[in-house]
Amino acid sequence: MKTILVLGAGRSSSSLIKYLLENDAKNNWEVVIADFSKELAREKAGKNERAKAIKLDVSNENQRQKEIQKSHIVISMLPARMHAVVAKDCVKFKKHMVTASYVSDEMKALDEDAKRAGVILMNEIGVDPGIDHMSAMKVLDEVREDGGKMLRFESFTGGLLAPESEKGNPWHYKFTWNPRNVVLAGQGSAVKFVQQGKYKYIPYHKLFRRTEFIEIEGYGKFEGYANRDSLRYRDVYNLQDIPTIYRGTLRRPGFCRAWDIFVQIGVTDDSYVMEGSEDMTCRDFFNSFLGYNPNDSVELKLRHYLHIDQDDPLWEMLIWLGIFSDKKVGLKNATPAQILQKILEDKWTLLPEDRDMIVMWHKFVYEVDGKPHDRESSMVVTGDDRTYTAMAKTVGLPVAIAAKMILNGKITTPGIQLPIKKEIYQPVLEELRTYGISFKEDFMN
Repeated sequence: MKTILVLGAGRSSSSLIKYLLENDAKNNWEVVIADFSKELAREKAGKNERAKAIKLDVSNENQRQKEIQKSHIVISMLPARMHAVVAKDCVKFKKHMVTASYVSDEMKALDEDAKRAGVILMNEIGVDPGIDHMSAMKVLDEVREDGGKMLRFESFTGGLLAPESEKGNPWHYKFTWNPRNVVLAGQGSAVKFVQQGKYKYIPYHKLFRRTEFIEIEGYGKFEGYANRDSLRYRDVYNLQDIPTIYRGTLRRPGFCRAWDIFVQIGVTDDSYVMEGSEDMTCRDFFNSFLGYNPNDSVELKLRHYLHIDQDDPLWEMLIWLGIFSDKKVGLKNATPAQILQKILEDKWTLLPEDRDMIVMWHKFVYEVDGKPHDRESSMVVTGDDRTYTAMAKTVGLPVAIAAKMILNGKITTPGIQLPIKKEIYQPVLEELRTYGISFKEDFMN
């Protein structure tokens, strides 16, 4: 019997753990689910006899290493900052590891040690990064096999609401992933890409006004804003000479213009703590960023500052969020970004009846024998409920399938790995299709 250690039983682990438990008997697995909350781990384990739920404090080195030593493979669903710590232990004790997160510098530094130890450290095999890599590489490899030359590659992904759950919500959005990442999107590093051979940069204060629109048949229009660094994907996809490469995030039209209000006011800033934040109301919070005028209301000052008409749909979006309410925020020594996140969570948390949706779209422009070709590839996945969300499915299932392939000897190359090789992406994409995760491809010419 082989033991799979799953570190983290949070929201994104639900479909991963379900897959492992549905396949444990025929693969002769024992699944150990470890979380700081044993109750949460037990809930995910259910009544499966091959599942074991344990309480684990990942910062406790002795306890962490003890559990890793007893496993054959470790799946880390922890916060990204913890992956390298776990990976070091995996290399030390010669245990394979899978995670959905980006390869950090700390993780990259473990490559040679992992190779010497014969350990596979599979990274970036969730949805974005993950399914985006695999679906893009499938088409890129086909273009290369036809002798094609890539001229332009665009890729967008968004975690959104299913159409039926958007009703009454003028933002057409709720949190389906880490809320903090949503609030801080676009901050911390340069937003850069290459267009027609020219390097382009978007400053943070302009990011949400430099967008493009995409339409997907059956699902309508979406709006995309640029991700931080599209340039790194030239090496990942072997597109070093491509004239245009651009990656972004999808939202429904209107979201970016409304979010830009928060950027312009300054409430997405995470670099300082606000005095007296625990006693602030939502109204006090927003008023803190507006000019002093004892005769004008907060609403009027905000509208004047940003030139928002009273009948502008943006105004309805702000009112709907309750940002002018007298409800106390209740966070002590909080940054503006943390306070904004708390306010948004009151409205943007999925309700039991809500269903989410993952949308992914690629555009490939290339030439073969001097003739231009235009190809689009799109995926839409809808969640089952608040537990088995589209986000949980598209993150967790590729991770689980990769772990199975490693345990079954289908993936054998040690070191830092990404799912960009045909022997990895082809079987993973094939199995994902059986779970309704598939791409529609359109040849435009």
